Amino acid sequence: MYILVAEDDFDDRFLLETAFAEKGYREELAFVENGVELLDYLKSKLSSDELHENTLPRFILLDLNMPKKDGREALREIKEDARFKKIPVIVFTTNKNENEIKRCYELGANTYVVKPVGFESLLNTVEDIRAYWLNTAQVAG
Repeated sequence: MYILVAEDDFDDRFLLETAFAEKGYREELAFVENGVELLDYLKSKLSSDELHENTLPRFILLDLNMPKKDGREALREIKEDARFKKIPVIVFTTNKNENEIKRCYELGANTYVVKPVGFESLLNTVEDIRAYWLNTAQVAG
């Protein structure tokens, strides 16, 4: 079981990895740095259109502002692809703009979370996201 994180900022990747480790979570975190890498990564996980348990991530943490292909474009492509559209996508970004939030939900985001300021807040946010998507939510396989 793993979680896919699309995040171009090294410090944010490091903080997420540290937060998961500090909480004692055992899920693997796989990192990509832009939307092109995200889609390539997902496609590489498929073998002859057969999905196996743990082939795809339990959920994707998606930053919006990334190079090459931003999070909005990647989100749209994920949700338009029958092979990937059931993967929960949590937009995880600094943008608090109401129009941006609305747009992301229209593109198919499952959740929109504004990145917390401070490591303690990040620990709480990671715990909430993980608990909801791995323990509470029922996700179609």
